[in-house]
Amino acid sequence: MESIKASSLKTKEEVINDLKELLALVNDGREGYLSASEATGNPELKALFAKFSGERIVYAAELKEHIAVHGGEADNEDGGILGGLHRTWLTIKQALSSKEDKAILTAITDGERAAIAKYDEYIADYADHADHLKLLQEQREGISAALSEVERQIVQAAN
Repeated sequence: MESIKASSLKTKEEVINDLKELLALVNDGREGYLSASEATGNPELKALFAKFSGERIVYAAELKEHIAVHGGEADNEDGGILGGLHRTWLTIKQALSSKEDKAILTAITDGERAAIAKYDEYIADYADHADHLKLLQEQREGISAALSEVERQIVQAAN
């Protein structure tokens, strides 16, 4: 993880926008896992993807609460543009690979790595995100754990 940087003294609106960006990523993850669950025929993966989608619903609710605390309105129920591209890529990958589990799992890792990088960026901005730093760290840990499990599944699918 990056070293903690000094406060850039972000405005309240900038902090709200940071949280909304994370909300979009979380919603992308929720939608990605739902799509993956629908695409796989493997019951174990269906259950795993449903679990991770449910976690993202909780993360979204927590982020919305923090956005409201800062005086913002969290009306985003969908993902962001980058996430839309990721979902499109996942859909294409599924179609090209005849819904092969390894291809689905690999596509998920890209989205999770992007989310972790964004969380790392805001966690490193300690001063501007101090009042929700613990939340960001907990959510990042959850996403990292999901990524580790998905990577474990990739190894299993290869064998």
